Amino acid sequence: MIPFNKPYCSGQELKYIEEVCHSTTMSGNGDFTKKCHHFFEERYGFKKCLLTTSGTDALEMCAMLCDLKPGDEVIVPSYTFVSTALAFLREGAKVVFADSSSDNPNCEAANIEPLITNKTKVIAVVHYAGVACDMDAIMALADKHNLLVVEDAAHSIDSYYKGKPLGGIGHLGAFSFHETKNISSGEGGMLVVNDERFIRRAEIVWEKGTNRAEFYRGMVNKYGWCDMGSSFLPSEFNAAYLWAQLEQMDDIQNKRKHIWRMYDEGLRGEIDPLIKLPVIPEYATNNAHMYYIVCPSLDYRTKLMSYLKEKGIQTTFHYLPLHSSVYYHDKHDDRELPNCDRYGDCLVRLPLFYELKDMELEYINKKILEFCSIR
Repeated sequence: MIPFNKPYCSGQELKYIEEVCHSTTMSGNGDFTKKCHHFFEERYGFKKCLLTTSGTDALEMCAMLCDLKPGDEVIVPSYTFVSTALAFLREGAKVVFADSSSDNPNCEAANIEPLITNKTKVIAVVHYAGVACDMDAIMALADKHNLLVVEDAAHSIDSYYKGKPLGGIGHLGAFSFHETKNISSGEGGMLVVNDERFIRRAEIVWEKGTNRAEFYRGMVNKYGWCDMGSSFLPSEFNAAYLWAQLEQMDDIQNKRKHIWRMYDEGLRGEIDPLIKLPVIPEYATNNAHMYYIVCPSLDYRTKLMSYLKEKGIQTTFHYLPLHSSVYYHDKHDDRELPNCDRYGDCLVRLPLFYELKDMELEYINKKILEFCSIR
């Protein structure tokens, strides 16, 4: 079986984890955490980075920093993982779901603007597959209505919008280092603060509501409870594993882009014209987080995935639209979100991981085209 995903190891992870075992700091915010923070701040120009135990935690920190009140509204794409919505619901906000674009799963400003009311406080955008939303249009909307923008950049490491790194354009950004992401620490994430007014509070929220980070920098002679917060920072073991991956980021990215191109070159122009392939807008780069295809129907997708499984190829789909989920369907305002529903029924993700071989890629492409020819 060719798996859908296989986590990558650079070979240095155990060495760095052993260093942590012999160090005086294991619990977090030690040398490896600082190295990771510095990497992202230097490479991408992010104003402040804080590692978290998951992408979900990073989003929850974003929601806390937005200082939401009961009754406030947050616009969220329905075609996303539950964490994007859950972070804001935990703060007592009402989530208003937006539809996807017709040619890719991202939300457009045109989908978002009709949903803005005097209760709207935040626009949360998701850069699906690491491909940017049109951030100029979305930031213009936010400026017009005095709203905050949170970028769910879980898929988006090393991807850009008009030369600007994703996660670094909105007021706040959230990354994931889950094992399925380009760069992984097994479980992990990172908050990015792009607006200076949130930096001090972000550190306090990160440190369980205390000003301990200022104490460690010698800015205060004691630390105490200052605000709401939680135990968001990961251990040094997670940071050490992540650092081993960050050292190899260019190699990882080059290999993933090679895999993505092999899929695209093998399928584009050859596949059933009813199947749609990824669209990369001119303003966006491709970080090769995933390669997906969009089938013409749920029945078509089911049969394709079953056929590929029979041939030893594991594929997957996501997401199940949040507006029609068991938890939220009776809270949704009954608007139809047809593009979101179409992706939920029809999108298939193909295997994409560092160790995937060219001959395996050729085999996968061959079996997809073979299925199309016998339909």
